Amino acid sequence: MPFENPSREHIKEILQRTTTVAVVGLSDKPDRVSYMVSEAMQKKGYRIIPVNPMAKGSILGETVYASLSEIPESVDIVNVFRRSEEVVPVAEEAVKIKAKVFWLQQGIFNEEAADIAKAGGLEVIMDRCIKVEDSILLPGGK
Repeated sequence: MPFENPSREHIKEILQRTTTVAVVGLSDKPDRVSYMVSEAMQKKGYRIIPVNPMAKGSILGETVYASLSEIPESVDIVNVFRRSEEVVPVAEEAVKIKAKVFWLQQGIFNEEAADIAKAGGLEVIMDRCIKVEDSILLPGGK
């Protein structure tokens, strides 16, 4: 059976109950989409945890981690800004840290990663921008 994203109503419920979003591939460059999306989500009240093995120090005022496994707290959503062919290991790590949702940004789709995340008990959203969904579904905030 081909992959299908959850309904818009269910995505709204996911966003309403989310507090912490680990962003894999968050750039420290303000002109990058990952930075702009994460900054907008942070301004809406989400806690953003940067995950980028190439960045050091902090991004958006938050400590950067090299991997999901290094994050010392629970994560609601793992939001991924990586190429489709690079997301299977991210899905495996998201399962290991017991995240609740595996979210691949717009343009990113990988059935194998989705299957791994689902088998590990995570909800999966692919090829959708978290900022766009949040803006449409929760325009006034959470």
